[in-house]
This record gives sequence, C-alpha cells and structure tokens, in this order.
Amino acid sequence: MHVLIVNNTSIPVKKYGGTERVIWWLGKQLVQMGHKVSYLVAAGSYCDFASVYTLNPSIPFNKQIPENVDVVHLNCEVNETPTIPYILTIHGNSNDKKALDLNAVFVSANHAARYGSTSFVHNGIDPDDYGDPELNKERTYFHFLGDAAWRVKNVRGAIKIAQTAHVPLRIIGGIRFNFNQGIRLTFDTRIKFDGMQGGHAKNEILKQSKGLIFPVLWHEPFGISIVESLYFGCPVFATPYGSLPEIVTQEVGLLSNSVEELVNAVKNAASYSKTYCHEYVMNNFSSKQMAIKYVEKYEMVLNGSHLNYSNPILKEIQNVKFLPFTN
Repeated sequence: MHVLIVNNTSIPVKKYGGTERVIWWLGKQLVQMGHKVSYLVAAGSYCDFASVYTLNPSIPFNKQIPENVDVVHLNCEVNETPTIPYILTIHGNSNDKKALDLNAVFVSANHAARYGSTSFVHNGIDPDDYGDPELNKERTYFHFLGDAAWRVKNVRGAIKIAQTAHVPLRIIGGIRFNFNQGIRLTFDTRIKFDGMQGGHAKNEILKQSKGLIFPVLWHEPFGISIVESLYFGCPVFATPYGSLPEIVTQEVGLLSNSVEELVNAVKNAASYSKTYCHEYVMNNFSSKQMAIKYVEKYEMVLNGSHLNYSNPILKEIQNVKFLPFTN
C-alpha cells in the first residue's frame, strides 16, 4: 500500500524530537516491508527512502494529498478531514474534554484508556540508529534523558535521587540556561549537564551508564527515552505514571514515587541484567513491531472500519499540576 505520513514539523531530526523520529522509523520500516511511503511535512525536510512533500496549512489538506495514496497517517491536526481512509496518532497529553477523532490511535494502553479508548500502538525504535550497545563496557554513572527544562520531567527529582544515593549523574536534554528555573544546587562535580545530545554523542553517553533515573511528574504517554536506555542495557528507576507500568517490568527496573525507594533501587542497579534489558526492547519495542501494528490499523480503515466505537474524550481533568513525588 501507499502510505502518506503527515506531520507539521520537519524531518529528519538530529537531536531532540520524539514524534519526528517515530515517523522516520515507521516510514523506513514500512518501506523495508514492501510498502510505498510519502511524507507531507514542514518545509526543509528531506528523506532518502521516501518522497517528501511540503505541508502548507493555508491550502485545503485534501488538495495536498499526492496521487495514488491509499491511506493517510496523520500525526498532527490538519485543516480538514481527509476524504480517503486515514488514522490520527495522538502523541501527547491534553487536559480538556475535547472529543478526538474516531480514528485516533494512542501510543500506549494507559494513554488510550485515559481517553476511554483501546486503540493504541507502542512506539518502537530503529536499532540501526543505536548500533552495538556494548553491554560489557564499563559503566560509571547514571543518566537522565529528556527535556530537562520541562518541569514535569522532574530533573530536580533525578538530581535529588542521585545525590542521596551518592552516584554521578549525566543529564541529557534541555538548554543549560533553563536549569536555573527552580533548581538551586551547591557545586557538585558528580552532576554533569550534557545539554542537547543526539546520534553518536548520545549513544556513547548511554553506553557508559548504569541506569536511567526518570521520576516524571505526569502521565507519560510513552517515553522513548525509556526504551533507548533499556536498549543500552540500562535499567530504569522511575515513577509509576502513565505508560511506565506497561513498559518497565520488575525485570528491567523499579517504579515508585518515593525518593527513598528509588534511591535504594539505584544503589542496587547492578542486580539487573544488561542483556535482559536489551533483549526486552528488541522483543517488544522495535520499529518493525510498531510498523506491523500500524499496518493492522491501516487495513481496518481501508476496510471501512473506525478505530474507536465512539469519539475518544479525556475521562478526567487533572486538577494538580504535578503528580506526587515524596521523600
């Protein structure tokens, strides 16, 4: 089939960009499976395995669909409903009661359930982007991976856990200037801010990490950083919110909103098998598995079915800004 993947940002990305990397991995895998892929994305995009068209929000969307497309895979809202079969992946959280599309797909079971839906496809990573995890490489620190300037990612909590456990921490993501927003630290040589890192530079940091410290304060829709870390054999020490319980099993990490429990788990990080963590990702969260699941969704709409019985809508407004995280 010919799949048109749509998003309102450019591809490819070199550093931060979750949705952009997911649609790149998906398109690449679909091509390897024998499908044709085109992208309709922001200006400045390019791709060596698919045709690329520029999305223009001032032109009716249906006039921008190339010829011979069988199914449209939206990853953002567009200015009109597609006239050919389509699906819409919801990548993030909202906090309002807006009814979503009948063909909405979420990125985890928890993400879907919070909108009264059972339609989801887990994100999957492309192993080609990460290479040899070097599981026998010496590990000397822990890491935090995410947009550190975004307070729901709780870099402050990650630092507190690391300092209490007396372990070094590398912080990947965000701009150093933003760490001044609400964070007051005495000079600590064990805490290193690496800023925005991607590709080889990020991979090299993860290869030398003992584990991911990820105490998020919101319902994480999926969490690519979790899967990336596990790929490199890093167990995950995080809060039990959103998709985390369905991704992080007891064999690959510990979930708690207690600083004390997370500190104790970090101290015992060596008890987790790096090999198991890596194989767990390869068996459950690869781009191939993601593409197979999306093809099932494409076939459903091509056969005239909707992906939801009724329009998904957020079941409960979250009245607190941050979920609990206790000493």
